[in-house]
Amino acid sequence: MLEQLIHLDKSSDDNLKQQIRKALAVAILDGHLPLDKPIPSSRKLSQALSVSRQTVMFAYEDLVDDGYIIARERRGYFVNPSILDGRAKLEDTAGQAGHSSAAADAAETSPGPDWTERFASQPSLQRNIDKPSDWQRYEYPFLSGQIDPKTFPLAEWRECSKQALSVLAVRDWTGDCMDTDDPLLIEQIRTRVLPRRGIWAKPEEILVTVGTQHSLYLISSLLSKSGKRMGMENPGYPDARNIFASQFEELVPLPIDNYGLVLSEPLRACDYVYTTPSHQWPTSVTMPIERRKKLLQLAEDDDLVVIEDDYEIETNYIDDPLPALKSLDNCGRVIYMSSLSKVLAPGLRIGFMVAPEPLIAEARVLRRLMMRHPPMNNQRMTALFLSRGHYDALLKRLWRKYKRNWGLITRAIERYIPSNLQRPVFGGTSCWVRGPKGLDCRKLRQVAAERGLLLELGDIAFGEEVYGDPQVSGVKALTGDDSPQQYFRLGFTVIPEEKIEPGIRLIAEIIEELTQPS
Repeated sequence: MLEQLIHLDKSSDDNLKQQIRKALAVAILDGHLPLDKPIPSSRKLSQALSVSRQTVMFAYEDLVDDGYIIARERRGYFVNPSILDGRAKLEDTAGQAGHSSAAADAAETSPGPDWTERFASQPSLQRNIDKPSDWQRYEYPFLSGQIDPKTFPLAEWRECSKQALSVLAVRDWTGDCMDTDDPLLIEQIRTRVLPRRGIWAKPEEILVTVGTQHSLYLISSLLSKSGKRMGMENPGYPDARNIFASQFEELVPLPIDNYGLVLSEPLRACDYVYTTPSHQWPTSVTMPIERRKKLLQLAEDDDLVVIEDDYEIETNYIDDPLPALKSLDNCGRVIYMSSLSKVLAPGLRIGFMVAPEPLIAEARVLRRLMMRHPPMNNQRMTALFLSRGHYDALLKRLWRKYKRNWGLITRAIERYIPSNLQRPVFGGTSCWVRGPKGLDCRKLRQVAAERGLLLELGDIAFGEEVYGDPQVSGVKALTGDDSPQQYFRLGFTVIPEEKIEPGIRLIAEIIEELTQPS
């Protein structure tokens, strides 16, 4: 019966009429309603669903307007046969239309192609960052890269969404823009976002991307000529390492210390280097201005190109933010990339890169081959959000919240986890923690999750070649005689303030359990 196909949810964002309309449309498209029989009257369906008859009548009227059903005088409502026109019909073994087809039967017996033999590469075999999608249900979510939904500026975003849906705005973004970006967004990035980092750029030097990973993939695809060497921090950002490993023949792990990337001899032999100077991933240490200038001088002397990932903009809580490497670059050797989604919403996927015009021109063409451009409606809404000052106001609110959480978590770690190293960290949105010798961060994460606590693995930040041997490739400068398995990462952007101290205390208790002699 029709009412069995309709399940009303009082907690849904859709009202009852919308739920009924949606359920009926799905039932019609899935072929659950016969064409030759009338659907139940509004009176019968309203009684079966325990809703008002008027609600059902409004739903039926919407379906008539949309062409799903038709009204026949004195007979009732019927499924409109034309709504199913244009659909391919599968033939069954007897040559008649039906759900059981020869193709489906054959699929059950034929092994099909061996896909693993056909893959040029298998990204799934790389060690990737793994975060649960249901992190909200955990009592102590020490995660980074997420935002607390309560901090999202919903009223302001709705305001910008409405303006983006005005008649004039819709004309701007509904068409195929080929490889261009929203001029308003480019202007806002150029005049409102980049100057905060000391960067001044022409519109032709800016490209909008679907987040930093997209920027990294574009750059890797363009620059990975045979024989070129890509250097990156080790430990470092796993997604960047995996992208580079899939494109470059040689990936050089470079050591870091308490001040970020070490300007070592292996660096001088690279063609490109990826670095996170504002807050090194994963340690959150900041590269001082003197080392930044030396890195740029080294890049000029050795014909090196620097890829700067400024993934955490303005989250210094003690000193003022240092100028970006790109702002100090007078030779066009720095490719700068960042993201607005870290502050606004990760799901929005709005990032950008700044580089010399010839590189941006080629990246724009390559992006067109991949996806044309990021969705223009999202670009316009983000541009409006920036232009009205909402982004600046949000930054200030989040800075205050994150500074409080940073103080709470650093003090709690100092109190409950004495094995941790004291590093000159001035901000960021996560803490890099060293556990005692013998700790296995994977076992720690497993046991912690069973007790309602989420944390991030530390060993994944180390390259394969040093995973079990911290003395390889100079990574000893960071870890000493430690093992990568001793390290883990604690984000503090989504955990409630009152949960931070008891959460750290719980981690300390689990560490003690796991490292006690058996």
